[in-house]
Amino acid sequence: MPRDASADIIPDSTDRGRQARRAGVSAFIGTTIEWFDFYIYGAAAALVLGKVFFTGTSTAIGTLAAFATFWVGFLARPVGGLVFGHIGDRYGRKQALVITLMMMGGATVCVGLLPGYDQWGAAAPVLLVVLRMVQGVAVGGEWGGAVLIATEYAPPRRKLLYGAFAQQGSPVGNLLATLAFLGIARLPDAAFESWGWRVPFLASSVLVIVGLFIRLRLEETPEMRVALERRQTTRLPVRQVLTRFPLLTVLGTLAGAAGVAITYIKTTFALSWATSSLHFSRTSFLSVISLALVVQVIAQPFGAVLASRWPLRKAVLWMLLPEFLLLPLMFVLIRTGNFWLAVLGMGLATLPHSLYYAALAGILARVYPVEVRYTGMSLAYQMCSTLFAGTAPLVAQALVSAGGSIRPVVALGLGYTVISLAGVLPLIRRTEPADVALLSPRTTAPAISGETS
Repeated sequence: MPRDASADIIPDSTDRGRQARRAGVSAFIGTTIEWFDFYIYGAAAALVLGKVFFTGTSTAIGTLAAFATFWVGFLARPVGGLVFGHIGDRYGRKQALVITLMMMGGATVCVGLLPGYDQWGAAAPVLLVVLRMVQGVAVGGEWGGAVLIATEYAPPRRKLLYGAFAQQGSPVGNLLATLAFLGIARLPDAAFESWGWRVPFLASSVLVIVGLFIRLRLEETPEMRVALERRQTTRLPVRQVLTRFPLLTVLGTLAGAAGVAITYIKTTFALSWATSSLHFSRTSFLSVISLALVVQVIAQPFGAVLASRWPLRKAVLWMLLPEFLLLPLMFVLIRTGNFWLAVLGMGLATLPHSLYYAALAGILARVYPVEVRYTGMSLAYQMCSTLFAGTAPLVAQALVSAGGSIRPVVALGLGYTVISLAGVLPLIRRTEPADVALLSPRTTAPAISGETS
């Protein structure tokens, strides 16, 4: 009887369990570092970049311009998803993830070193935009690979849970970024605006070195190793995704809206609004955000637990529907100007979308076969980030600037929830047979006919 070639590739159950845990931890640490770099830009955009790189404009216009550069990072994310999705689907997940981490670290440090408008004139904001684009390409390629490192190592019945390892990097990275700015926000305004805000960007270089050390020690995922051994990779993964799975990709793009956009309403926009219109100090509202992020870090993994134990459609509804009550309540409580009421409001409003975000990775990872999975889920997630998350602070600020009322911003946040429900419920229904695959010991999907290498 011929010996299965995959026997030399897939470790036994004990070794695979150990490697799965190592992969989950690696995905968590790597995404934490990447998201720390990405989120410190958001905090800087809300607090200081308008003053440093758009000198001579009003505070509102400078903030809008800074949020526009913030969006540029999201515009570049689908490019990163396609480029590194191609690398990850053709040559392996590990190679793509090492490159993205190096790109993100280099761009972040360069932002910290970039002179302002007073020193370099118009070249300064132009270079800021370029570096933000590099950040966007890097994080666009990072997310899908990190999720797959975790889920493709995971035991068949625990893929949704292991996908939450990568998702957990977002709130932890956001928390670290917020704490970093909370520490330097106590500086006098002149010091904060001249050099203080640069410290988190420069400090990220240390984290990137740690992340590279961890990632270089990680092996390729078992599913991808089998695909590479059997030459089941496809020459142009994006063409297969767009021609064979266009509707699922559209639904996946819509499904992520609440999970990725509402957090920027709560943090990036709310930080600017509360410190400019409601007379919260930088330190007090950064403290509000930090406490809400602690809630997210603790609560978010339970979303994956619910999605693993309940029917997925039921779990999604229970996670998202409370947003329609809690998000308006958050803005009401922030407007009181009371610190602890603001903490309560933001903490409660954090629960629905963070629980959902934990399950989102596993939902998207099950949509595509292994040979186009990196490209497909990255394209859906990053298009969602570009359309909804990146525009959220910009649109919210424009709504407030135009009318002076916070109600359109509340409606915007609730609109993201409606969009997510419109995408994820049909996606669950159309991919329900994949639930059977999650319980199967198979390690790879059959090759896509036609374009294999």
